[in-house]
Amino acid sequence: MSLLTVGTVAFDSIETPHGQVEKVIGGACTYISWAASYFTENIHLVSIVGDDFPTGELNMLVQRSVNMEGLEVVHGGKSFFWSGRYHDNMNNRDTIITDLNVLADFNPILPESAKSAKYVMLGNLTPAVQKSVLDQLDGSQKLIALDTMNYWMDIAMDELVEVIGRVDLLTINDEEAKQLSGENSLVKAAQAIHDMGVQYLVIKKGEHGALLFSTDDMFYAPALPLTQVVDPTGAGDTFAGGLMGYLANTDDISMNNMKRAIIAGSAMASFCVEDFSLNRLKSLSMGEIKERFSKFKHLMYFDML
Repeated sequence: MSLLTVGTVAFDSIETPHGQVEKVIGGACTYISWAASYFTENIHLVSIVGDDFPTGELNMLVQRSVNMEGLEVVHGGKSFFWSGRYHDNMNNRDTIITDLNVLADFNPILPESAKSAKYVMLGNLTPAVQKSVLDQLDGSQKLIALDTMNYWMDIAMDELVEVIGRVDLLTINDEEAKQLSGENSLVKAAQAIHDMGVQYLVIKKGEHGALLFSTDDMFYAPALPLTQVVDPTGAGDTFAGGLMGYLANTDDISMNNMKRAIIAGSAMASFCVEDFSLNRLKSLSMGEIKERFSKFKHLMYFDML
């Protein structure tokens, strides 16, 4: 089944305890598309870049069966740029620079071929932009997922809640879940967010894994313990790409399959953090992905009493 992703394609400069890189490839759409491409074909990317973005990087996405018809290239413009520095524990980071550049005027126009995509992943953009994308879809979608953050809860809560009521799956972190719901218990928070209209909620907990909630069930996926985390940038978007790519491939949105999709997302995110930028995602084999699935299964398996 087809997958549509709308978000950023960007440059990042990153410093972690394990090194520093300048103007490497980043952006939510980029990570989502690369991760999803290991599970499904017919991916539609909708984003905006300046003509400073490397053509070779775009061509690699095309080779991964990503349809770039919805990518707007602004001649004479500069692509979105983010720079950040991570602390020793890698859970906290400081944003050094955020240059919206061409993203400041992003008004996504969906190509006709993308309007009927059965699976949709809306990256972390303004609720107004997310709403404009929803308004362009043809209504045949099987599952629409949305990512957001506390910034939009601070400045556009009413508009965000309206958009949440139009999607099937919401992905946020634990602090954002508490802020959105007004509840300190994540279980109560999930109940409150379900009341906003979503069928599924994924609460990301970084190095502590992710929680999946349906209206009457829940599931916990641990993060895979790794010898070394080099760069967490893009891990959440890689998680979303693995999850949505798996769902688009299997075309099954039951709770049981959603659990497998969460593991797919967690597995892809565990690769992402092993190197800077997209380096690890670009060099993966399906054998490595299957081996990592096996590690998750072994990590989670136990006999009944």
